[in-house]
Amino acid sequence: MLALDHSRRAPWGPLHGVTVSCFLLQHPSRLPASERGRAWAILNTYVGEGLAATTRLTERARRANSHRNHDAALPDSGLGMSDPPAAFGVTIADVAQDGTFPAYGFSGRVTAWAEDIITAWRGASGGR
Repeated sequence: MLALDHSRRAPWGPLHGVTVSCFLLQHPSRLPASERGRAWAILNTYVGEGLAATTRLTERARRANSHRNHDAALPDSGLGMSDPPAAFGVTIADVAQDGTFPAYGFSGRVTAWAEDIITAWRGASGGR
């Protein structure tokens, strides 16, 4: 999927920040707890406000990652993320379908993945 994401072609490229956030929130041991808020903000923006708003947010995150700009931090997630969910209903395997991440329906599968992760984390965090 990363090769498709980095091709910058639709539908994969524009959803790169969303797919990375999904993966990292399903595998939180790969992401420092201090960075989970960034992934959480990306998913919530995507599900709540759409791809255009997410693109603006990920551009802001990219600038925040620059060593030259430390003032562009994303807002705190406000979600207690100390205890990750035990299981998820949608995973990268569902998004991949046959392992090729087909373009047809990709955006819808990513949306289902993001929505499932949000629901699972809220449940694990007591609904906050």
